[in-house]
Amino acid sequence: MTTTNIREITTESGRRELFPLVTELRDHLDLETYLELFEEMREEGYRLFARYDGDEAVAAAGVKIATNFYLGRHVYVYDLVTAEGERSKGHGERLLSFVHDWAAERDCDAVELESGQWREDAHRFYTERMGYEEYCTSFVYHLSEGSL
Repeated sequence: MTTTNIREITTESGRRELFPLVTELRDHLDLETYLELFEEMREEGYRLFARYDGDEAVAAAGVKIATNFYLGRHVYVYDLVTAEGERSKGHGERLLSFVHDWAAERDCDAVELESGQWREDAHRFYTERMGYEEYCTSFVYHLSEGSL
């Protein structure tokens, strides 16, 4: 019998272990950049949780508690990924439900996330399975590319 559990990743060895999984979502990262950014993000409140099936990490969620005028105190999900061979087995649903409970335990009013426009399967998962509403469009301005 395999045991499935969710735990926070708090060590560098744990971060290194999750690198291949995280890069299924963030494939532009190399290990050195991932570790450097992770440390900076951790100092800003970023937390990484993983769902394990036995000893294997099958899903990961990177989150941060934030406060703003339109949502109040909330959890923002920066990263949510399930290993390609483990998708559609309920791991993402259980991990995101864990995030909802974790947020509620910390007096948050909402959980928010963004998803690339091309990730239609993910959008169906968020709206149809998890009850999220699509309520805004995000924009980005890359400073390295200059201004108009």
